[in-house]
Amino acid sequence: MPPPPATTDTLCPPWRRLLALVYDLLIVLAIVMVVGLVCQLATGGNLIRTGARTVVPVWYQALQGAVVVAYFISSWRRGGQTLGMRPWRIRLTRDDGGRPTLQQALIRVLVAGAPLMLLLLEPVIGLRATLWTLLAVWAGWFAVALVDPRRRALHDIVAGTEIRRLN
Repeated sequence: MPPPPATTDTLCPPWRRLLALVYDLLIVLAIVMVVGLVCQLATGGNLIRTGARTVVPVWYQALQGAVVVAYFISSWRRGGQTLGMRPWRIRLTRDDGGRPTLQQALIRVLVAGAPLMLLLLEPVIGLRATLWTLLAVWAGWFAVALVDPRRRALHDIVAGTEIRRLN
């Protein structure tokens, strides 16, 4: 496998990584929709039960999570870039500039996704309050990049990775 393209000493500004994240959210939405379609077909359209309360099987939620995690980890391990990172010419690297290890990629995706656990609060505090809380926590995760000298978000600091601009 060829070595990754050279990176500059320019670290990625937070606005670039957020725009790349918007692109990736569109990709994730498409992935989730395809997995949902396959699961609906496999269950004869009886995947999600509606009534007084909507019931989504735990196995389906776990499958959706696993597929999304696999997308990010495989993208970062293969070439250091997700599809959303390519147009913005940014790449995920280890702190020393090398390709992230499987462990680093797994830590990064788990820490970045940890605020999703707040969705468990929805039955207690309601959907609107839960989503605002989730947004506030994620903003805090990324706000760290504004004060970190190497512009790393919280998940990058924990995983020992950083986002760099390509030549």
